[in-house]
Amino acid sequence: MSEGTVQTRHLRAGFLKAEVHPSRAAAGLAAARAAATALTGLAATRDSIGVIFATGASQFATLAALTSMGNLPWSQVRGFHMDEYVGIAADHPASFRRYMRERLVSKVRMNEFFEMDGNAPDPENTAQEYAERLHAADPQLCLLGIGENGHLAFNDPGVADFTDPVDAKIVRLDDVCRQQQAAEGWFAGVDEVAESAITLTIPTLMRVPKLIASVPGIRKAAIVKRTLYDPISTACPATILRTHPDVTVYLDPESASALDELS
Repeated sequence: MSEGTVQTRHLRAGFLKAEVHPSRAAAGLAAARAAATALTGLAATRDSIGVIFATGASQFATLAALTSMGNLPWSQVRGFHMDEYVGIAADHPASFRRYMRERLVSKVRMNEFFEMDGNAPDPENTAQEYAERLHAADPQLCLLGIGENGHLAFNDPGVADFTDPVDAKIVRLDDVCRQQQAAEGWFAGVDEVAESAITLTIPTLMRVPKLIASVPGIRKAAIVKRTLYDPISTACPATILRTHPDVTVYLDPESASALDELS
């Protein structure tokens, strides 16, 4: 049976909508189409569109599809990313600035893209200034992922705060998060993974009117199940997505595999 004849499965948990597509590529394309529709609609009513972009392996298919689409209002987009390692140079293979340049900024002509300088001499000041720029841009769309420990951006369970008083902060990365970064190939080994990062906080992400989450792959199966069914708490930060009025999570058969018994 071809992908075109496989029916997309739809699930819901609270306000959260989840779609299970027949492959990683199909899920990425669906997420990209949703983002494209949102951008086109926003362009009709706003001169400037603030958009937050996630990085990591989960975004590969989504960004590839989105940047390949024609006639999108990129000239109105003011782009941001949601986190960056502290002490990592922009040309490091794991740098999210490098990721954004290679997979987004070099492929489309945005109005502006604001990089988060992880190796600035004063990370706290960098976080504050970045938060101010983001707030001024009034982001309307966020493309995100979910970490293997349930983190949103780099808000791991130990540092996640659903009522965080700041929009961006410095956090220490937990062991599961650091192991994920090494397993995805961004670092040669877990000992080389940065210990801290600048991250947008959970309230900052939750204020964005539309969230599009790409969560493919077997490594995400357990956390997808927890996101949809665990009690809402910082023990699994992604559970807070169930309270957002407009969030859709795009899954493939692997990341949805733990849901089969529950759907």
